[in-house]
Amino acid sequence: MAQSSDLRLARIPLGHGTGQIPVLGFGTLIPDAAVTISATRDALEAGFRHFDCAERYRNEREVGEALQAGLASGRIAREDLFITTKLWNSNHRPERVAPAFETSLERLRLKYLDLYLIHTPFAFQPGEEQDPRDQNGNVLYDKGVTLLDTWRAMEALQDQGKCRAIGLSDITLNGLMALYESARIKPAVVQVESHPYLPETDLLEFCKEKGIVFLAFAPLGHGMRPGPLEDPVVLAIAARVGKTPAQVLLAWAAQRGTALLTTPRTAERAKENFNVSALPEEDLELINRIQTRQRLNDVVNTGSPGFIPRVRS
Repeated sequence: MAQSSDLRLARIPLGHGTGQIPVLGFGTLIPDAAVTISATRDALEAGFRHFDCAERYRNEREVGEALQAGLASGRIAREDLFITTKLWNSNHRPERVAPAFETSLERLRLKYLDLYLIHTPFAFQPGEEQDPRDQNGNVLYDKGVTLLDTWRAMEALQDQGKCRAIGLSDITLNGLMALYESARIKPAVVQVESHPYLPETDLLEFCKEKGIVFLAFAPLGHGMRPGPLEDPVVLAIAARVGKTPAQVLLAWAAQRGTALLTTPRTAERAKENFNVSALPEEDLELINRIQTRQRLNDVVNTGSPGFIPRVRS
């Protein structure tokens, strides 16, 4: 559970790795390079210390540039930051894992990572093409490697010390349970879509039971309209407590025991998304009783993230 009652400072100790993950995290899924740099700098200035990256986002260099500028200022130490990146689907073959990790580390200009995630449980055809497709546009999956094969290579990275924890993204409860049983080093973090329309309660309970941090992406509904930000329950609570709907949704996520990621692209939004304070228990219960159920990203079924435009080579 979070160690601080101030949600802005709260961190969750990793049960299967080294360190503590800040509850409030900044996700770097931003297509524009210049906006990536400015938004990452604004997030640092607002107080974010948890940054979630990915090889697949194609902007690790820009994130690294912004982080290095923050570190060079002397006001932030590397130990204050929690940096994650992810192994993409086309690098699931065990022999490709370490080179992919080292390349991400180089792009981010870091000596170690706090967390390395398998981006999805789906292995794509190995190679430089991130979205390998056949002539009909169907994904070319790699049937010659299992998730456990990839996980063994991830475990070796943690053994070597350049990666302080490892985990999974976009995995179902059944998939997580199967890997958990076979893993020598258990997953430290599981990152999945979660918001009041997709609370993933069973997965959250399993993670709490096994000492795994549940990290929610799209906690605001990823800008989908209509979505959780326009939900009448959320709007009513926001008006009553004097917070924005976004701040209400982020407080709900934090208070149920998850870490979370948002992607504010302006300094004003970064300040809003970081200025999160606890809600009364009765308001949390009102949100828990919302009946709408909607998944916004079908990545758990295909391995192809719905939020990322596919680039044709």
